Amino acid sequence: MGAEVITVRASESITISNNEYNEFCTFLEGSCGIVLGDNKQYLVNSRLKRLLKDHSLSTISELIENLKSSNSIVLREHTIDAMTTNETSWFRDNYPYDVLKNAVIPEIVSRGKKDIRIWSSACSSGQEPYSIAMVLHEYKMLHPGHLGRTDILATDISSSMVEEAKTGIFDKMSIARGLSEEREKMFFLHEEGHWKIRDLLKENITFRVANLMNNFSIHCKFDIIFCRNVLIYFSLPLKKDIINRMSESLHPGGYLVVGGTESVANYSDKFETTRFQDGIIYQLK
Repeated sequence: MGAEVITVRASESITISNNEYNEFCTFLEGSCGIVLGDNKQYLVNSRLKRLLKDHSLSTISELIENLKSSNSIVLREHTIDAMTTNETSWFRDNYPYDVLKNAVIPEIVSRGKKDIRIWSSACSSGQEPYSIAMVLHEYKMLHPGHLGRTDILATDISSSMVEEAKTGIFDKMSIARGLSEEREKMFFLHEEGHWKIRDLLKENITFRVANLMNNFSIHCKFDIIFCRNVLIYFSLPLKKDIINRMSESLHPGGYLVVGGTESVANYSDKFETTRFQDGIIYQLK
């Protein structure tokens, strides 16, 4: 069975044997935690055929051999980039941002806390941390003096996504995905067919490349962590590990916000589930 070859029907498709596929899956899970599962050769084909061409490689076996080399840092980054899903939009699902403004921030402020630190742990091209920054700015405008310093750490495993997010520059298609006209006018400068985030949002955001599999206790503690639409790609043990380490990175009473199809309750007993009309978030006990 190991020698069986599966050819994916696609233009310039890659021929992938079962052994090659299994070995690549092992590399991917060990490097960034993503679990592909069975029979996803078509996905590997679609994501990697351009990468193989760019790096003058002919087969998955050749790619794997190069990835094992001690000099493969760039190729390793490019491979993870290619296999990472970077689907995002402004104010994705809406309710986390409504809850942030109307419930979470007021609750934190009610405890006498004015300075807030937030971690966007899978920031992709930047829409999530910039959306959070917009909410914080709007809250400050509505409630002068209630908040002090607001710092956002935005991280992603993809170095190319982090570099793109840092620029704060978006095209018309990106702007159209979830951003209201009012916020577009307030928070962006329109320059030659592109929209640039105003400095008032960028000044308190720090962007870094980070792998959630690695130690993140080096960061200072946070009041709120966004880890949305990421856990679904990980194995059960890794989900538990990440959630428990995030609990240790939160201040007492801090909040963890995950994706609409993700749950924390099944993987950790350190959080209380708080339900709202359109979704749930989790508060550290």
